[in-house]
Amino acid sequence: MAPRVLVSDKLSPTAVQIFKDRGVEVDYLPDLGKDKEKLLEVIGQYDGLAIRSATKVTEKVIEAASRLKVVGRAGIGVDNVDIPAASRKGIVVMNTPFGNSITTAEHAIALMFALARELPAADASTQAGKWEKNRFMGVEITGKTLGVVGCGNIGSIVASRGLGLKMKVVAFDPFLSSERAAHLGVEKVELADLFARADFITLHTPLTDKTRGIIDAKAIETMKDGVRIINCARGGLVVEADLVDALKSGKVAGAGIDVFETEPATESPLFGLANVVCTPHLGASTEEAQENVALQVAEQMSDYLVNGAVSNALNMPSITAEEAPILTPYVKLAEILGSFAGQVTETAISEVEILYDGAPAGMNTKALTSAAIAGLLKPSVQTVNMVSAPLMAKERGIMISEVRRDKSGVFDGYIRVTVKTAGQTRSIAGTCFSDGKPRFIQIKGINMEAEVGRYMLYTANKDVPGVIGSLGTTFGKNGVNIANFHLGRDVEGGDAIALLYLDGPLSEAFLDEVRALPSIGQAKPLEFEI
Repeated sequence: MAPRVLVSDKLSPTAVQIFKDRGVEVDYLPDLGKDKEKLLEVIGQYDGLAIRSATKVTEKVIEAASRLKVVGRAGIGVDNVDIPAASRKGIVVMNTPFGNSITTAEHAIALMFALARELPAADASTQAGKWEKNRFMGVEITGKTLGVVGCGNIGSIVASRGLGLKMKVVAFDPFLSSERAAHLGVEKVELADLFARADFITLHTPLTDKTRGIIDAKAIETMKDGVRIINCARGGLVVEADLVDALKSGKVAGAGIDVFETEPATESPLFGLANVVCTPHLGASTEEAQENVALQVAEQMSDYLVNGAVSNALNMPSITAEEAPILTPYVKLAEILGSFAGQVTETAISEVEILYDGAPAGMNTKALTSAAIAGLLKPSVQTVNMVSAPLMAKERGIMISEVRRDKSGVFDGYIRVTVKTAGQTRSIAGTCFSDGKPRFIQIKGINMEAEVGRYMLYTANKDVPGVIGSLGTTFGKNGVNIANFHLGRDVEGGDAIALLYLDGPLSEAFLDEVRALPSIGQAKPLEFEI
């Protein structure tokens, strides 16, 4: 029986035809995504669900989807899909991460021009029969400094367009190497420096715990008087109330906002301000971009349903059916090792070396390496997946190398990820036992056998008496339970590390208290998807 796909949001006729040409039955019901009850009623009849942003693939929908094998999002954002719930049920979630990059970048540039010359207000005034030529005194783009926060796929396009407009471009991105910055023709700077120097600031970073509220009252205080701010990335990057105050005071001369803290944004404190240009999340809204992502998602879903090929999956590696039973545990191990390195590394990564020893050396190391790099980048680039990870690493100037060798130790095989930055080299190694569960076996060259926990705390210190006691006392007085504890050291009196297993995430205040302990050199919270 041919696989059957439901298209519950609007896709182009060409995309629908792709499904049919590939031997997939398709029901095109573009308004169904807005009818939650009807979607629940019919979803059990389909193997695939193709969506845009209107359809909400909730846990309830996934529970009702008895046949569903794949959800394909025509676009990059998957905030409307419960990925953990889909993963638990074995449903692949795909997106099309690069189909609308140029369109979004162009929208940011359009907003920059609109702010510089006050075009919306000037248009409204002129069409109202006024001739307020002296009222609208704009500023030139040429020679101004453009600050790009997030210099990945979209940000690098914006930077290129800015350079073409004869602007000086400075960029902040934790994963942007000096070599990549030089290739792009931008100056790599720290965020504080960007805020202090930029005449225009444009955001192109995902919304994470680290980036939420990246522009708030404190940040705005450090900016130039008369700065103009553009956000075509994600609502929540800017604290809207703080931006409103700065716009009213004149500290910020103007803002171009395409995304909001709450969407649909039918009301906002930004509405009605003369120096604000607002658009309803139009970053990806061009005919070309909508066509590109629609065609891509139809091709990807058809290939998966008919041939078993996986592309741009957010929750599944690109592996064949024959490889899966053996490879999957090591894919998870590689992702966890990369995630560990990504969570503890704070400066730009220049090089990653992945060593495959023993059994993993004979596997599909391309998939393993992609999983490791995806894990490495995910703390800062949440939309990264195994397919896009190598490209994103390349865009950031990160050199990736693989080393394979025969079994060299007591384990049948292991993987070691070594990350190099300008100031340090860090390595983490792990293996899979017969139960398929990943284990850490070495951190910073220090041997330690430890299971992977959902919430953990990694600490580094000198091997001196009292470290365990001071940690235990600090945890105890704050009422924080330690579920398990592993220790390791290189030599007596040398470097030592610890892994603490926790029942939940730690607050920043508590982490600051741990870091203040005289015996602790580093303390990093870790969270893994297990």
